[in-house]
Amino acid sequence: MGQETYDLVLLDLMLPKRDGLEVLTALRRRGLQTPVLVLTAKDTVEDRVQGLDLGADDYLVKPFAFPELLARIRALLRRGRPDQVLKLHEGDLEMDLVTRRVTRAGRVLELTAKEFDLLEYLLRHHGHVVSREMLARDVWQVTARATPLDNVIDVSMARLRRKVDDPFDVALVHAVRGVGFMVSAERT
Repeated sequence: MGQETYDLVLLDLMLPKRDGLEVLTALRRRGLQTPVLVLTAKDTVEDRVQGLDLGADDYLVKPFAFPELLARIRALLRRGRPDQVLKLHEGDLEMDLVTRRVTRAGRVLELTAKEFDLLEYLLRHHGHVVSREMLARDVWQVTARATPLDNVIDVSMARLRRKVDDPFDVALVHAVRGVGFMVSAERT
């Protein structure tokens, strides 16, 4: 698991090339908070205790009924993740990720779906410069850039900046010449 984020990890302990408990330990050592559901044929009390103590959120012994697996997945997903944020803020800007509502100084901003995604990405990286390559990969989901998206990105960012910044005294979305963009209430 590299830079991707996941809602849940299903982990078999008896992997062909690596022990599943080693994988679990490595995930938790890296600080991954994603719920992990262990699926395994190891059914002793000691095996279950070890898996849970190493960071598994649930442990299901094979063979299992598929409806039980689905119920356990639903239960883990209902708990949510501690690192999952439902609202993002910067200055007087607030983004509700559940309702997809954006307000600035109490005023609702009407954003397109792509503008919302762009702003969310910038807010998740607030205070850091986001390059056009990052936006192409993570917002437009384009990994092989045979046709540059720079113009599309620049036009989209200009529209977003007009909606987020023009009616207000303090700009939040900033272009960093030759590098990319960033969101910061502290930048002048």
